[in-house]
Amino acid sequence: MKQKVRQQTVAVLGASPKPERYSNQAVRLLKENGHRVIPVNPAGNPVEGLAATRRLEDITETAHTLTVYVGPERGEALLDAMIHLKPGRVILNPGTESEIIESRLEENGIPVMRACTLVMLKTGQF
Repeated sequence: MKQKVRQQTVAVLGASPKPERYSNQAVRLLKENGHRVIPVNPAGNPVEGLAATRRLEDITETAHTLTVYVGPERGEALLDAMIHLKPGRVILNPGTESEIIESRLEENGIPVMRACTLVMLKTGQF
């Protein structure tokens, strides 16, 4: 029997409308697990039927988790926006890791995990 997970608001930075992309798969799996998902992509393209926001700064609600699917260079350019969002935690998925991102977020009291959102969801560790 699947354990009931408390719904959390999760922002997916780099969410893609392309079904084969890991960020898209994360949006789908988060939805299936009952989370409120906010896709974030600069084009503002809908992802899995959800309206996307173009910028982290446009998110007005509290995000429990920010899961990152953009490369380190792009992520570092968005650091101020990540800090302003003040999520409960940030997950740096494989390929997005950055010492700069980690240290700046932690300096601002935001916990950071190097992990895979898809694996965490599939194994009940999210």
